[in-house]
Amino acid sequence: MKEIKLKKGKEESLGRFHPWVFSGAIATVPGDGIEEGEIVKVSGHDGRVLGYGDWQIGSIAVRMLAFGDGNAEFDEVFFRQRLEDAYKLRRSLGLIREDNNSYRLVHGEGDFLPGLVIDIYGETAVMQAHSVAMHYRREMLAEILTQLPEAGVKNVYYKSETTLPYKARLDPQNDYLKGSFTSDVAMENGLKFRVDWLKGQKTGFFLDQRDNRSLLEKYSYGRKVLNMFCYTGGFSVYAMRGGAERVVSVDSSAKAIALTDSNMTLNYPDDTRHEAVAEDAFKYLDAMQDGEFDLIVLDPPAFAKHRSAIPNALRGYQKLNAAAMRKIAPGGVLFTFSCSQAISARDLRLAVFSAAASTGRRVRILHQMTQPADHPISIYHPEGEYLKGLILAID
Repeated sequence: MKEIKLKKGKEESLGRFHPWVFSGAIATVPGDGIEEGEIVKVSGHDGRVLGYGDWQIGSIAVRMLAFGDGNAEFDEVFFRQRLEDAYKLRRSLGLIREDNNSYRLVHGEGDFLPGLVIDIYGETAVMQAHSVAMHYRREMLAEILTQLPEAGVKNVYYKSETTLPYKARLDPQNDYLKGSFTSDVAMENGLKFRVDWLKGQKTGFFLDQRDNRSLLEKYSYGRKVLNMFCYTGGFSVYAMRGGAERVVSVDSSAKAIALTDSNMTLNYPDDTRHEAVAEDAFKYLDAMQDGEFDLIVLDPPAFAKHRSAIPNALRGYQKLNAAAMRKIAPGGVLFTFSCSQAISARDLRLAVFSAAASTGRRVRILHQMTQPADHPISIYHPEGEYLKGLILAID
C-alpha cells in the first residue's frame, strides 16, 4: 500500500476525524505516483499513521475509510460490515415496513462510506458512485446488496454517468449490475410513487423530503395548496391525503408534470382536486391571483452547486420567497427549502428574512427542517448537511 505524508500542521482535521484530505495538505507522494482509486496510507509529517482512504485526483485527494493505525484490510468483509451496519440503522429507525419500502441505505460520509449513495425502492437498489474507488467496487457492492439479510434486494441498478469525476475518463454506463427491471412503483408511508431511476433526477425520487412531506400533510386539511418545482408531485400527493381542498402542481418540465399526474392517478385516480401545470415558477407566481393559495411549497433545484455561486443563489432565494409571500393568503403557510450544500441554514434564513422584510408582511417561523435520519450527518463532517427548510406562518 502506498503512503502519502501531510504537511506539518495539516494533520489536525484528521485528528478530528474529518473524512477528507485536500490536495493542498499533502507534502509528499510516492515517486512512481498513485493510481486513481487506490487505497493509500495517510501519515503525518512525523511518519505517524493517521488512517487509510481512497485516492482521487482533484481538490479532495483522499476520502478516508478508517482512522488510526489499525486494520488496513479493506476487502469484501469490511464493506459487507459497513452495509450491514447501515441496514441495521434503517431498520432500527422503523423505515422498513409493509407500508414503506423506500429509504436511503447509504449516505456517503454519513454512513462511513464516502463517495457512495444507495437508495432502496422495494426490490431494487439504485447505486451512485461519486468516487473512482467506489466505481471500481461496484460489482462487489452489488453482490453484497443482494445478500443482505432481510433486505430483499433482487435488482441493483448502477447510475453514475453524471456523478463520477469527469477527469477520470471512466465512461461509466448506467445499467443493471444484478437482476433487471421488475416494477417502478415504490411505497412511502402508505402512498405509491413511480420512481424513474433510468432517466429521472438523482436516483429517481427525492427520499430526503419524506419527513417534510409528512409534516405538510398535517397542514393541508381544507387548504388550497400550490406545489412549486413539483418534480414527482410528492408534496402534492401527501397534501391530497391530508384533505386539501385544492392542489396545483407546477414544474417547468413537461416530463415532471407527466410523472406527477401518473403518481396522482396511482393514489387518487378519480379525484378532481388536483391540477398539474407545466410552467416557469416565477411566471406562474407572477400571474396567479393574490390570496389564491394559503399553503405554498417552494422546493427548487440547487441554486448554488459551488461556493462561487452563493451570492447569486441567495438573491434567487430572496426573489422566489418574496414572490410567494406577496401572493399567499393571510394566515397562509409557506414551506421553503434549499438543497444546496453550499448554502448554510443561516444563509437561507437570512435570504428569507430579506424576502419577508421586502413584503412588509408579518412572518413567523413554525419549524426549521433538515434531511431525515436515513440521510445521516457525521458529526465530524458538517458538509453532509445539505437540506435546509423553514415553515413560515404568513399573516
